[in-house]
Amino acid sequence: MPNPNRGSCGFQSSEFEQEYERPSKSQLKREMTALQKLGEELVAEPRDRVKRVPMPEDVREAILECQQIKDHEGRRRQMQYVGKKMRTLDETELAAIQRTLDSWRGLSKADTAAMHALERRREKLLKDDNALAELLQQHPEVDIQHLRTLIRNARKEQAENKPPKAYREIFQILKELQSAGSDGDADDTAAEDHDDDRDD
Repeated sequence: MPNPNRGSCGFQSSEFEQEYERPSKSQLKREMTALQKLGEELVAEPRDRVKRVPMPEDVREAILECQQIKDHEGRRRQMQYVGKKMRTLDETELAAIQRTLDSWRGLSKADTAAMHALERRREKLLKDDNALAELLQQHPEVDIQHLRTLIRNARKEQAENKPPKAYREIFQILKELQSAGSDGDADDTAAEDHDDDRDD
């Protein structure tokens, strides 16, 4: 006879695990988009350069094959496959690829750190309403109404998985503010954001 108490706890354990362990859909979408973009950057590089990038052979082959496809639809499908292969790489492999690309573009460590600091600041603006007030204190010249609208639109873009138009525009505004300010201010911002990351 079946046990009448079986399953009486009210939820399935697998559902509980999924709810608390899985990243949000928007977070996964952002990560997938970033990896797809990294794959596209590699496809755009000359073949001899791609051959020198530290990466698994199957990923390299997918990229080199994509470079040879001229048909638009065929290239689009192969590009999706490249994105899929990029998602199989671990953090160390992705970091090595990114370092190689950065070195080709002549980006110094300081440039890369500053760019990452701006990206973290943008994320902070989207997550925390107080971050906008902090930005206004440091940059009173900023068009607060325009920025508030962009933040609202960027949140909507992420929620609805739309193209990140407002999201990118926020980055450009932050970049301009950083360029207009002194180097010392930019360094302070990077340091603050770095501390925030450690706290997280």
